[in-house]
Amino acid sequence: MMPAQKVSGPKGKLLFGNYFEFDRDPLNFILRCSQDYGDIVRLKAFNLEFYLLNHPDLIEEVLVTKNKIFIKDKGLKTRSSRRLFGQGLLTSEGDFWLRQRRLSQPAFHKERIAGYGAVMVRDTTRMINQWKNGEVRDIHADMMRLTLGIVAETLFGTDATANAEVVGNALEIVSEQFSSQGGISQLLDNLFPTPNYLKFEKVVQRLDEIIYQIIDQRRAHAGDRDDLLSMLLKARDDDGSRMSDKQLRDELMTLFLAGHETTALTLSWTWLVLGQHPEVERKLFEEIESVLGERMPAVADLPRLQYTDMVVKESMRLYPPAWMIGREAMEDCEIGGCRIPKGAQVLMSQWSMHRNPGYFSDPIRFHPERWQMEESKRLPKYAYFPFGGGPRLCIGNAFAMMEANLILATIAQKCRLELQPNQKITPMPSITLRPKEGILVTVRKR
Repeated sequence: MMPAQKVSGPKGKLLFGNYFEFDRDPLNFILRCSQDYGDIVRLKAFNLEFYLLNHPDLIEEVLVTKNKIFIKDKGLKTRSSRRLFGQGLLTSEGDFWLRQRRLSQPAFHKERIAGYGAVMVRDTTRMINQWKNGEVRDIHADMMRLTLGIVAETLFGTDATANAEVVGNALEIVSEQFSSQGGISQLLDNLFPTPNYLKFEKVVQRLDEIIYQIIDQRRAHAGDRDDLLSMLLKARDDDGSRMSDKQLRDELMTLFLAGHETTALTLSWTWLVLGQHPEVERKLFEEIESVLGERMPAVADLPRLQYTDMVVKESMRLYPPAWMIGREAMEDCEIGGCRIPKGAQVLMSQWSMHRNPGYFSDPIRFHPERWQMEESKRLPKYAYFPFGGGPRLCIGNAFAMMEANLILATIAQKCRLELQPNQKITPMPSITLRPKEGILVTVRKR
């Protein structure tokens, strides 16, 4: 047997390792490491070892071929993560996760999500009708409110309009709590009742109230609905027992938050890059006019809205909502000839892989046409993985792509969103990649 290859990485500081470099600027640090140290980069932070993978084949090993010896990384095992997500699909493991996945999967079948398209277009049209020509709006805040309402109605059969502001404010605080990736402040937050953690706990309690209220209302008025919540309420174990309110809460909280934020972020970043590239925006308008004319878009139009889809895919390449995912090795193993010790954290960054010049020519350029070129057809599977991969591929990926395309087409048919000049737009890498200061646009009705 050949000896495992040695892996290098930035030296770091005594005791703290690479923590301060990472904490100062996670996106640029990860990108620089992937460029300077090759396919596998060894990092340290305090007493933890990290291995950053920068090759599609290695990422596939972890997510697919050897997925059974990896579990979720420590970032999703903190007190904050457990408190927010409980044992939902994002954080649970093993047989329990598999059971919950099987129970939830029918709500995301292709035929079923196609029926949600009319709600997406209707809610988007209602939002546009409330906009005034020439007014300045934070399009990120608008996208968050819009997708929150859509996921609440389509998956849970409820109207979230009254709680949109509460949930939006809560998400800001939740995002702040997770923006520190394992540093001293977060360590303290997870050990003691610090002011930061108490603030976080208060907003999670408010989110709990909203979720449990939805559960109580549906238990009291059970009907013939066939949305996700109805399926989970009807689900029975082999012994005939049903899911507890706590289990329902964990699944709904995960889908309630992740189910709308990913699409909202995709669209927020899309409006940014469209505002920066008027030639792309013009082509998008031309396709929408050609395909739709004056009528509103529908799910049946999506196969013909090919450039619209390329715009969304290219936006997710440059600004992936899930910018990095992690796993923890449950036993000593080898990945790409490198020995990975038990307990080590393995990192796979969409941010760095999607900007890798070895797979994407002129990688910093926003160029939707690349998705119809031969280059894209030769891409290794895990050079582009905005929804993760393997058995834990995001359960709502088809829902999110349909929603993003329909909302983009609906808005672009009626409006041009002009970026406000001289604004600071900073990507904030928390659990997701959010625009820290929002994105201000001027509405120009078409």
